[in-house]
Amino acid sequence: MTQDTTPIADTPLPNGMSLTAARAEAERAYELDRRHVFHSWSAQRQLDPMTISAAQGCYVWDGAGHRLLDFSSQLVNTNIGHQHPKVVAAVQEQAAKLCTIAPQHVNAARSEAARLVAERTPGELNRIFFTNGGADAVEHAVRMARLHTGRTKVLARYRSYHGGTDLAVNLTGDPRRWPNDRGAAGVVHFHGPFRYRSQFHAESDAQECERALEHLEQTILLEGSETIAAIILESVPGTAGIMVPPPGYLAGVRELCDRYGIVFVADEVMSGFGRTGRWFAIEHAAESSSITGESGAVVPDLLTFAKGVNSGYVPLGGVAIAPHIAATFDDRVYPGGLTYSGHPLATAAAVATITAMAEERIVENAAEMGERVLGPGLRELAERHRCVGEVRGLGVFWALEMVRDKQTREPLVPFGGAATVLREVDAACRAAGLLLAVNANRLHIVPPCTISEAEAKEGLAILDEALTLADAHAA
Repeated sequence: MTQDTTPIADTPLPNGMSLTAARAEAERAYELDRRHVFHSWSAQRQLDPMTISAAQGCYVWDGAGHRLLDFSSQLVNTNIGHQHPKVVAAVQEQAAKLCTIAPQHVNAARSEAARLVAERTPGELNRIFFTNGGADAVEHAVRMARLHTGRTKVLARYRSYHGGTDLAVNLTGDPRRWPNDRGAAGVVHFHGPFRYRSQFHAESDAQECERALEHLEQTILLEGSETIAAIILESVPGTAGIMVPPPGYLAGVRELCDRYGIVFVADEVMSGFGRTGRWFAIEHAAESSSITGESGAVVPDLLTFAKGVNSGYVPLGGVAIAPHIAATFDDRVYPGGLTYSGHPLATAAAVATITAMAEERIVENAAEMGERVLGPGLRELAERHRCVGEVRGLGVFWALEMVRDKQTREPLVPFGGAATVLREVDAACRAAGLLLAVNANRLHIVPPCTISEAEAKEGLAILDEALTLADAHAA
């Protein structure tokens, strides 16, 4: 279904700019960008980046004034949507009150943000250390775990992403680690559960769970349990493919950590704050465990967050800390800090975001849209298109596994290869008014948690038509 995204001449954008003024600004911004800005994860000469002139709700407007439905949430972080008026107002009010203050001093915005985060984390993760983003949250979580245990090694799974700083990218289990891989001391990778591409020849979720846990325990024993400080896992791996763990897996990891005295770090940077239809994705693990046969919350020792905590309006991340970890530093100096830890503008945005999410039932909306619209709609697309091998996800956190052959499951794009075919799909979607997230051999469907049924169906219709381009490359 091709959308007419041609802007009406000089129609004002949501930010009040005329189309003429917005285009002039966009042209200058693009020229200066190409002259001076160095972009992340990119070969600079090959770039032709899209300029964004305005955003509102679930939509963005490009430099020419075309409106696009944002099914990427930018970097899966605008959980509350773009330009939410309550968050914008909170940042403005905080700027007038207190723009910045050193982190050794108390400020009201940081204190209230810490309370609101602690209220929503599982168990008693009641102490909050604020960072500037997700990667440094991971860095500090690992540092805390090492100091608490007196051990060095950290286990992380293949098919994971934990950030772009030196330790975080070495913990990462995707191809972006390769050029940066200098074997950060003590990092060990293992295979997590992923039944569609199982390393364990599993024929059921229960088998995948059991064999993945056996593999993890064997890794622990072979590496020496007394040398391992932490196991870090994304509660639902995001960038690497949105692989929802089978029932019982996270409970099993928790049990292994308890058995061997290992700190369990849950990385909720991408999956937290409503993305899966819960405040934190690890809450899904509270359902009946295939390991214990009992129902109960799975509580990590440390939980990292960023992105959705304030939808990226001002950079912010953090670590939620269990009492027994925090107690390590009651009378021992924690050797770490940041100039902008708990920055007033960032934490004021977090307070407004979390409050609005609760008052407007945004987390519940994400759950409903996933269960009633996105999940069924994407599965219908998989039935119609031979290029779609699997649909995975929860809430507003979905991936389409793109294949050349549904029987052999050969990826449409080789692991670590260039996603040329999917770039064609992405370009077709953009031309029709839809902004997607493309990663390796997958399309990620990750709109804001505020998306409406009509908007979700609009995006699915555009995607349906664009997938015919990938069908031409599938058996």
